[in-house]
Amino acid sequence: MKKVLMIGLAAALILFSLGGVYAADMDDTLKKIEKSGKFVVGVRDAAIPFAYIDSKNENVGFSVDMAKEFHKAIEAKLGKDIKLQFKTSTPKTRIPLVANGTIDMECGSTTHTVGREDTVDFSITVFLTGTQLLVKKGSGIKTVQDLAGKKVGAAQGSTNEKAIRDLNTRGVIKPEAKLVVYQEHSRGFLALQQGMLDAYCTDGILLSGMKAKAKNPDDFELIGGLLTYDPYAYIVRENDSNFRDFINIEIISMIKDGRFYKLYDKWFGPGGVVPYPMTDEFKILVELQAWP
Repeated sequence: MKKVLMIGLAAALILFSLGGVYAADMDDTLKKIEKSGKFVVGVRDAAIPFAYIDSKNENVGFSVDMAKEFHKAIEAKLGKDIKLQFKTSTPKTRIPLVANGTIDMECGSTTHTVGREDTVDFSITVFLTGTQLLVKKGSGIKTVQDLAGKKVGAAQGSTNEKAIRDLNTRGVIKPEAKLVVYQEHSRGFLALQQGMLDAYCTDGILLSGMKAKAKNPDDFELIGGLLTYDPYAYIVRENDSNFRDFINIEIISMIKDGRFYKLYDKWFGPGGVVPYPMTDEFKILVELQAWP
């Protein structure tokens, strides 16, 4: 009996030890990447122009290009070839996928909020926008107050959904707008096109992208000012300052050597997919983040 107990204890200690090693690797993303030989990045499939699927069925966009820069830096850091793998994420799955280790980070169009810091960590800010509304021209909707009794779409779990709910709760919209949530922006925009919604609500830059890619862009218009302040950042695992610092230092290096601005111009400049000039506020924020 004693021998059986000793064997059982030894097995338990081995399992505990292995579990501890695995947990440590999970807490150190760079070690996890080195061991697996893969850098798995969560990206969106319809967040134009940050991350989406193009006509060649390839992942493209500003955040996809940023992820490729991180990939190069990781290979240089580890001194070995690492496979870059993209995995589709949605507003509902992006945080859980990072938290449970399915993906190493998420590069999309995610707003950095205090609430989300309870579960994951974030890089420094890579884009600045805010909640706006997209409607059909001639809808009569010019302000948020005009949404009274109207059907408004938003992505489930997004800060934009929360913005509309808050406006309803505070009585800014009377009677309340009827909120309809979707898993992806593409579905919400399709509902707007088909007349199932009176307005679709998300970040202004994403709405600009939807409008630009529509069959008849002039049929739609963005209305109202920014309802929220939405700084975009990339999601990394909680309590892994080593990897977060690595990503932040690479972003800072890109700002300093001009790569960041070149990518911004590629996607948001006058000849970009969605022209969206960098505001003075964002320019200042970018420069302030590039500490020595």
